[in-house]
Amino acid sequence: MRIIRELKWFFKKEKKAYIIGILSLVVIAVCNLLPPKIMGNIVDRINSQQLTKQELLLDIIFLVIFALSTYALRYVWRICIFGASFRLEKSMRQDLFDHFTKMSPTFFHEHRTGDLMAHATNDLKAIQRVAGGGILQFADALITGISTLCAMAFFVNWKLTIIAVIPMPLMMIGARFLGKKIHAVFYKAQEAFSNLNDKTHESINGIKVTKTFGQEKEEIDVFKEQTNDVFKKNMAVSYYDAAFDPLITIIIMICFVAVLLVGALFIQDGTLTIGDLVTFISYIHTLVWPMLAFGFLYNTIERGNVSYERIEKLLSIPQDIKNIEHPICEIPSGDIVVNIKEFHYPEDTNTTILKDIQLHLKQGSTLGIVGMTGSGKTTLLKLLLRDYDSYLGEISINHQNIKNYELGYLHQSIGYVPQDQFLFSATVKENICFGKPDASDQEIMEAAKKANIHEDILGFSKQYDTVVGERGVSLSGGQKQRIAIARALLLNPELLILDDSLSAVDAKTEEAILHNLKTARKNKTTIISAHRLSAIKHAQEIIVLHNGEISERGTHLELLKNDGWYLDIFERQEFSKGATIDHG
Repeated sequence: MRIIRELKWFFKKEKKAYIIGILSLVVIAVCNLLPPKIMGNIVDRINSQQLTKQELLLDIIFLVIFALSTYALRYVWRICIFGASFRLEKSMRQDLFDHFTKMSPTFFHEHRTGDLMAHATNDLKAIQRVAGGGILQFADALITGISTLCAMAFFVNWKLTIIAVIPMPLMMIGARFLGKKIHAVFYKAQEAFSNLNDKTHESINGIKVTKTFGQEKEEIDVFKEQTNDVFKKNMAVSYYDAAFDPLITIIIMICFVAVLLVGALFIQDGTLTIGDLVTFISYIHTLVWPMLAFGFLYNTIERGNVSYERIEKLLSIPQDIKNIEHPICEIPSGDIVVNIKEFHYPEDTNTTILKDIQLHLKQGSTLGIVGMTGSGKTTLLKLLLRDYDSYLGEISINHQNIKNYELGYLHQSIGYVPQDQFLFSATVKENICFGKPDASDQEIMEAAKKANIHEDILGFSKQYDTVVGERGVSLSGGQKQRIAIARALLLNPELLILDDSLSAVDAKTEEAILHNLKTARKNKTTIISAHRLSAIKHAQEIIVLHNGEISERGTHLELLKNDGWYLDIFERQEFSKGATIDHG
């Protein structure tokens, strides 16, 4: 019952709904006790030939009233108890999603998307069943069970009632044993489902690669293997789950046999009438549900315990990046100073990614960052975004450490266009105004023009109302990049970061975008990371990263005068274009 203790806060919050629901169950239990008694009386009056039409009609009216009352009250408890449980699921799903949004990239490196989706679906549904079906099973079984046993003892015969309940402890022992087994196998089943969920997500996202390399059969075989694993582990749960019904059926049969044998003896010695025995057997039928409910309850509770453990484990992971106690609540602007002595990723403390990075970027200037793949360009940009805080040194904006700014305000000051642009399965317009939902159509079009995508959009079937598909599947790489740039430009951020965001556009389009940026962002700061030197040659300062350190720095012309990596790459790129090289 650990999960019940953990959910105590919710039961207190929803106590009104649960009280009304449980009271409805109490009234239903009482109503269910009277029809068997009425039927027993009818049998006795028929047996003694004393039943009149008026009495029969009155009994039928009472039975109809009880039926209608039960119908209405069943509606009430479903709305109250199940409604409350759905509110719990909604609340916990929101808490889980809020937790996800606060987590750093490290969290998402360590937890697969499919696994997180399984937590937000299957696990939450299992917890919801505890707050809904579990409470129903417990309350209804307890109320119906106790009231039925009392009716059996007081309305019929207390000695026969004792005979009927003697086999009951066997059911409790069996249910407890099966419950423990279900806990163990259900945990494995949920883990298997998480793995399958992750594989499904990965396979769908990588379907183009799979087809390109002709690996469809291999992917199907791997998926089939994982599906079989999920099937086997869920079947293991079903084996124990299915054992509940036979256990309860056996107990009920033992009760029936004992009651019939002893009841027949009581009828012979005159301590029990045939009508009383009919009533008693009807009450045993009523006891079937409480016994089944207790069996279901063990099942529901154990599944809920497993899922709650998994959710709790996820929610217990602390937030890596968080605000200080009294953060600065204003959008930062001004000069940016970077002084990083050393940085390594939390999961690999032995490998230094950045070292001795010294930068002073004046407000309104442009910084270009180049270097070989893996040199640390994107990592440096992530530190500016506060994706990681675990570095030795300081990054400041307007003489204030960026860790002193409230995270929301810091992110409002930055427009970031990553290497891998993510577009939502929405319209072009909705993707551009994602960061500023209240933007006017004119503002959206101006941003699109600056990103040199406006003319392309006008050529789409529904122009700005064209749905781009999941991850922008209907667009070319260059169109996706430019829509992502427009999304960032719409915010008019103090700092614009382009992380190799012009790689998929041609030279003419790149030149047009850079010209627009230079014109529109005269007093705003821009950082451009690129592999093509043409994207950063206009920058006031360019740094070359090599193995996480600055190996060269200066303007485009200054770097061309050095006999270094920058000159070598520039000559290679110019040669590939067939251009005449001018070193200035």
